[in-house]
Amino acid sequence: MEKRITVSDAELEILEVLWSAGEALNAGEIRAHLGGTKSWERTTVLTLIQRLLKKNVISQEKREVYYYKPCIGREEYVREETKSFVDKFFKGSSRNLAAALVDNHALTKEDIEELRGYFNDRC
Repeated sequence: MEKRITVSDAELEILEVLWSAGEALNAGEIRAHLGGTKSWERTTVLTLIQRLLKKNVISQEKREVYYYKPCIGREEYVREETKSFVDKFFKGSSRNLAAALVDNHALTKEDIEELRGYFNDRC
């Protein structure tokens, strides 16, 4: 069984920047992209990058400075996190997840109708 990748919320913010960029970025560029939402110091960004490298979630390429790119796509990561969430909290049952969303009024009637249409189109 393959070991699940665990990424902290802060590390995920670095990944989101890289996924959004669609190209390799250096640490300064990553920090600049985060500038609007985070005021992290350069060392913080470098620490998070090192953690992601150690987990093999991103790779680096030496040019004039190091550039970083994700080793996993956002869709693949979301799929794995969703599966882990459903396994952990709903014993692997997507139906139990959907029931919890309905029972907790997390879905509006419009949401349910939209999902019904989605499921009807897929099946």
